[in-house]
Parts: sequence; C-alpha cells; structure tokens
Amino acid sequence: MNHIKNIVVNILYLIQGMYVTILNFFRKKLTEQYPENRGKVFPYSRFRGTLVMFHNWKNQHRCTACGICQLNCPNGTIKIITKNELSEITGSCKRVLDKYIYDVGSCTFCSICTTNCPQNAITWETGFEHAIFNRSRLYKKLNKENSSLIKNGKI
Repeated sequence: MNHIKNIVVNILYLIQGMYVTILNFFRKKLTEQYPENRGKVFPYSRFRGTLVMFHNWKNQHRCTACGICQLNCPNGTIKIITKNELSEITGSCKRVLDKYIYDVGSCTFCSICTTNCPQNAITWETGFEHAIFNRSRLYKKLNKENSSLIKNGKI
C-alpha cells in the first residue's frame, strides 16, 4: 500500500513541475541576445566593472600616491610607482604619482580600494567586457601621461 502511495505522490510532483514548465513556455522571453545587441545592455549604477581614475580637463587627478589602496588590496592588484619632484612652492622634494597600475585579472572587485581612498581618486565604472586573449593586456595604467595632482581639490 505504501508503494502505491509513493507512486501517486511522485506523479503529482511530476505534474506540478510540468505545470510550471508549461507556464514558462508561454511567457514572454527575457533573454538578452548579448553579443548581437550590445547597445541595449545597461548594467546597474552600483555594478563594479572597471576601476578608473578621473582626470579633469587640465589632465589633473586627485591621487596623492599615499598607497592606502595598495596596502588594503587583498590580492595585490594595485601597484603604485612614485617619484620625487622638487616642489616649486616650498623648494623641497615631495613624492608624486608616476604610475598607477591596476591588474584586472587578479582583482576580486571587493571595492576596498575605493572605500579606503581618502581623496576619492578612484571609482568604479560599469564597463564589464574584460575578455581578451593576452593576459598582459589586463594590466592597465589608470593615470594619464603628464598628469598632476589637483591643488584646490576640485575636479
């Protein structure tokens, strides 16, 4: 008797599953045809896709090369290379940013670097296409050539 009861219960579960499948068969499809329709893909604004360092029209950025983002990165994704320059105002040497190198391939997109940056120099954009054939192209230099620090804090 118990065997027949198990068969009936399993048939009811099968009918319930087929009912859900048939309902989904007749609903409107929500699948994005991504490679063909790239212009229609709009990720959310909170999406972490590409780390960027904004520059203003004078090619200036906010990064002071303090190294906090490099120290807090759990994977060592960020590498800051600095150089010493002679300050025109004080006449002493000060450390300035030479290269800000970011490795997309080892980044876990945890956002610790952006939350700990005291100057808000780096932030996330919604670009998500990182697929390439050569791993060396995953290393990106975020600061532009001949860029300098913003003196008055406005960008």
